[in-house]
Amino acid sequence: MNGTRQARNTLAEAIAAIDDATGPATTGLPEPVFHLVSRLTPMVNVDLLIHDDAGRCLLTWRDDAFYGPGWHVPGGIIRFRERVADRIAAVSAGELGASVESSQSPIAVHEIFHPERDVRGHFVSLLYACRLASAPDASRQFRPDTPRHGDWAWHAGAPDALIEQHRIYIPQINGGGHPARRPPGSRPT
Repeated sequence: MNGTRQARNTLAEAIAAIDDATGPATTGLPEPVFHLVSRLTPMVNVDLLIHDDAGRCLLTWRDDAFYGPGWHVPGGIIRFRERVADRIAAVSAGELGASVESSQSPIAVHEIFHPERDVRGHFVSLLYACRLASAPDASRQFRPDTPRHGDWAWHAGAPDALIEQHRIYIPQINGGGHPARRPPGSRPT
């Protein structure tokens, strides 16, 4: 019984130390704490499906330790006490240097798993139909000769180098669910 009480006290002390080091969760978590949380619970994120009038889809280049090089639908993890609309606005500003109008509700909800990874290995992804309200930052436009993490490009269809976890979006990238005009019930973000 004493060992159980000691283990609980040790755990309580560890949690208090993490709380002290973290700061307000509404501003995001330090990377080691985020990785710990992502090993303990699924993450909820928004993904932005952005089409233009020609039906092309706006994707961003990713090259990191978790997904490797490839194209992905711009997205981000919702912070504690952050509204979905605010995360959509933060993603469009942070990844594209632009603002978007988005559908009021997600057009798809998916669970995304990485079979061999615990850190960042389980997501519940909310896909929102979006349209640009301002042009993306031209300095972030993708250049094939010098690909950079975070650069964007328009695609007429799903590229071969789409990251594995976003292949679930191929029907939407290829035009399924593409809003002909402004997303229904859209709101500026």
